[in-house]
Amino acid sequence: QVQLVESGGGLVQPGGSLRLSCAASRSIFSINRMGWYRQAPGKQRELVAVFVSGSRTNYADSVKGRFTIFRDNAKNTVYLQMNSLKPEDTAVYYCNAVFLDMDYWGKGTLVTVSS
Repeated sequence: QVQLVESGGGLVQPGGSLRLSCAASRSIFSINRMGWYRQAPGKQRELVAVFVSGSRTNYADSVKGRFTIFRDNAKNTVYLQMNSLKPEDTAVYYCNAVFLDMDYWGKGTLVTVSS
């Protein structure tokens, strides 16, 4: 099993930055796929950014050039650096991991972009 704990959400003004963290309960070397999804009110959950295998990443078109996913293997933590935030980035952000063909989710952290 994998437990995931997110942190770093909050209220930020348009154009601002936030960094989200996702700490895993096991070595992230052993996790096949790990990254971030988000769900805005009234919308379906969508992929934001993910490590798909090794260091290869995949980003939603809406966040390319603004968000960066990176990780600290020693801390078993994956991060999402979010810059140039827009009101449409407002959502609950969830950390996801695929381990031994099973999906694991964190409880989510709320990001609100508003002036």
